[in-house]
Amino acid sequence: MLEIHQFPCLNDNYGFLVHDRDSGETAAIDTPDAGKYLAEARSKGWTLTQIWNTHWHPDHAGGNEAIKAETGCTVTAPAGEAGKIAAIDRTVGGGDTVSLGRFTAEVIDVPGHTLGHIAYYIPAAGVAFVGDALFALGCGRLFEGDAKMMWTSLNRLKALPADTTLYCAHEYTAANARFAVSVDPANEALAAYARDVEAARARGEWTVPTVLERELAANPFLRADDPGLQAAMGHPGDAVATFAEVRQRKDNF
Repeated sequence: MLEIHQFPCLNDNYGFLVHDRDSGETAAIDTPDAGKYLAEARSKGWTLTQIWNTHWHPDHAGGNEAIKAETGCTVTAPAGEAGKIAAIDRTVGGGDTVSLGRFTAEVIDVPGHTLGHIAYYIPAAGVAFVGDALFALGCGRLFEGDAKMMWTSLNRLKALPADTTLYCAHEYTAANARFAVSVDPANEALAAYARDVEAARARGEWTVPTVLERELAANPFLRADDPGLQAAMGHPGDAVATFAEVRQRKDNF
């Protein structure tokens, strides 16, 4: 059985520990806060044996050295960002796999937020760790890539099974919902999702993880190929231009 332990860290990050009961192996998905990760692993009685980085930003890879120094774990990171990430043992890219006990994760290239960003998809568990490529009702800012690159990346995630559980790295959903409704006000699935998010946050609950099926229906960054949204954004028939328009509006929202 695969266990996933989620916990808040830093300002609005989530940390994830993935544990295979049979082998006893535990992987840290990114390392925003080394001390918090080590403490959470100890609280579960787990020993960190691996780190899987999604991209180089310090709130995702900043704890690599400290965790490796204490645990001797193996660090896997995106090949395209090897020069920016510390303590790497193995680099991977799209089409590669990594293993945690008997579970295999497929590596998916999702550049855009950063040029070498990757995601990890574990088919047997129906989960994907998407870093800052995709958020609940949002997507990552285009710090290094462009709209075409990011739209291509998001289409790779859209192609996963609709029931895939998506673990994204930040609690941004309430702000994302307010923006999404501004560009897609007639979307009933979005309106219902936004109400659920507002209620959950009012109760102090997390909105991560999310499920791909719900994002496909409501997340405007995944719906740039929808004719209605294309028309509303002024770019009928052009998914890339529609995505770029939505991203620009979010950046200025």
